[in-house]
Formats: sequence, C-alpha cells, structure tokens
Amino acid sequence: MPFASQKAALVLSEEQRGMLTKLSRARNQPRRLVERSGMLLAFADGETVSAIARQFRTNRPRVERCVNKALEVGVQAALDDLPRSGKPATISVEARAWVVSLACQKPSELGYPHEMWTTTLLAQHVRRHCHAAGFPALERLGRGTVSKILTKSQVRPHKISYYLERRDPDFEAKMAQVLVVYRQVELLRQRGASGDQPMVAIMSYDEKPGIQALGTTAPDRPPVPGVHPTVGRDHEYVRHGTVTLMAGIDLLTGHVHACVVERHRSREFVAFLATVDSAHPPGILIRIILDNHSAHISKETRAYLATKPGRFEFIFTPKHGSWLNIIESFFAKMAHTVLRGIRASSKAELKSRIQQWIADINAAPVVFRWRYKLAELMVA
Repeated sequence: MPFASQKAALVLSEEQRGMLTKLSRARNQPRRLVERSGMLLAFADGETVSAIARQFRTNRPRVERCVNKALEVGVQAALDDLPRSGKPATISVEARAWVVSLACQKPSELGYPHEMWTTTLLAQHVRRHCHAAGFPALERLGRGTVSKILTKSQVRPHKISYYLERRDPDFEAKMAQVLVVYRQVELLRQRGASGDQPMVAIMSYDEKPGIQALGTTAPDRPPVPGVHPTVGRDHEYVRHGTVTLMAGIDLLTGHVHACVVERHRSREFVAFLATVDSAHPPGILIRIILDNHSAHISKETRAYLATKPGRFEFIFTPKHGSWLNIIESFFAKMAHTVLRGIRASSKAELKSRIQQWIADINAAPVVFRWRYKLAELMVA
C-alpha cells in the first residue's frame, strides 16, 4: 500500500497558477523563483515530495520548506525568503557615529596633508586610533565598511559642493539700484515706441580677459562623410598669448561698443570711455552698469570723469553679483559661438576675428532684456 501523505492539498486559484506557470518558464528571473514555482505547481498537481525532489535534483527538506510555507503563509510568501535576524552587529551605534564625526572633519585638521578624505585614508586613521577612542571593534575596519557607514549617514567627505557667500552687506540695496535701471530701460523702450528720443544712454559693461590665442601645430581635418563625422584636430597647440575684450551693450538699441586690448588697466578703460563719449551726442547722460574692478574706480579713471562732469553715471553691481550684469549673457553667447574651439595663428588674427564678430552683431543688433524680479518693480 503506497504511503499516504498527511499534508494538506495546495489549492491554487487561476491567477496563482498562471503566475507560477509564467515564473517556472521564465529565463530572466532568479533561479530560486523559477525552482520554487515549479515545486509548488508539481505539489498542487498531486506529486509527492520525494518525486518533486528527484525532479528538481534536490533534497526533501528543501521541497518540504517551500511547500510548508505555501500552506502556512501563502503562495507569494513561499516564493520569497522570510526575514532572518542575520549576523549580530559588531560595530556599535556609537562607533559608527565616531567614524561619521571623523569624516566631518578635514584630514588637515588631524595632521594629514590631504584636503579631503578618501575611504582608504579614513579607514587607516580609524584603525590607528580606535583603541584610544574606546572602539576596539574597529581595529579591522575596511574601506568598504567605511563607505557603507558614510552612505547610510548621507555623508560624502570626498565631494565638494560650491556655494557663493554674500560678503556685501549692501547686496540687496545695490541689486535694487541695478534693477531700477533695468526698469528704466523698459520704460524708455515703451516711450521710444511713441517717437520720443531719450536723453540718456544706458549701457551694460564688463571685460572678458584671458581670451587665449591658441594656434594649431597641424592643419585641421574637415569631416568626411562615412569616414569620420567630426573635425579632426591635433591635440597639441601653440600659445600666442591672450587678449581682453572690453565691451558695453547699449540696452536700448543693442549696439555693442567694444575694443580688443592687450591688457585692461585704467588707461584702457579710460580710452574705452572716450570712445563711448564720442559715439553719443553731447548733453546725453551715459549711465553704465559695471562691476567693482579697480580700474573702474582708480585715480586715473576719476580724473577723466572729472573732465566730463555730468556725462557719465556708474551703477555698480554688488560684490559677487556679476550675474546681475546683462553683459555676462553676451559673453556667454560669445563663448559658445565664436570662441568655441577657436584657433588663431597670432593675437592679431584673434583680435581681427573678434572685431569682425562684433561688427556682424552690430549689423543686426540684438536687444538683451532683463526679466528677474523686473515684473515686481514694474507693478510697484
């Protein structure tokens, strides 16, 4: 007489049978899921535990555990591993907190030449000082465990996130002055539409120094369809020096006043002001938004302004507030277009090409508009 199983029958719903059948035939699922699905299907179809063990080339206890879980807690739970206690933690909460506190200090503060931690360096420091700190369990700490501790605490001492601290106590007041000028520009544009000529010229000015004149050591190779899609360029280059672009945008017309110079000292700035002065009719106030560069407030500059009383008015952006100057958008456009990948055989060639680009811009001026917080001022 055959042995009669005392286990309860496993009754599967259509949905459960379909899920188990799909898993038992899957090729992209973990092996344990495929195997357990097949065991449960076989038991539900009346197969004995011994026959199922032979079919899957395993032992009876393994099949017993899978079937018993399905009968006790359900089919879905039988496919997954039940939670276990795991290995007892050997590193205490206090020890982990000590490691995190070390990571929040600079290595240089602890006598190392390094500016930032690496997991290897931090693990070495912990192993070296754990007994003195009262955490002997850390004497074999590895860099991998350090990485896990720091990740769980959301500390990344090997990374730097930059921020900009406002060091100008009058930042808000100076920003408001600049924004008021931009509001005036909008009002003058609206008035200009009715035919009235403004008696003020408003300009956004800055310098773009350090534009490199880099020359090639071999001719560039043009793209060839089907061979290489990009320009080919030898990675070596020749330095011919740098030039500075001094530029100011007329915010009403979009005209760019510019000159390319070797340096940007007070004398070059005064020469630029003289150029702007000659470009505007007498009696018009020239209001210029600019930063706090030393050449803008030097003795030589103030001496020139004294010879032109009532002609120029400077509106200074706050310290670390160069983003308030519209000219920065113009320089960004320049960097992404004409200066991108530029090569020149000399500084003279670089100057010529920049001046040609400025001439092209002035042939079809683009009026730059300021939007940030301007609507609030317009309402006020």
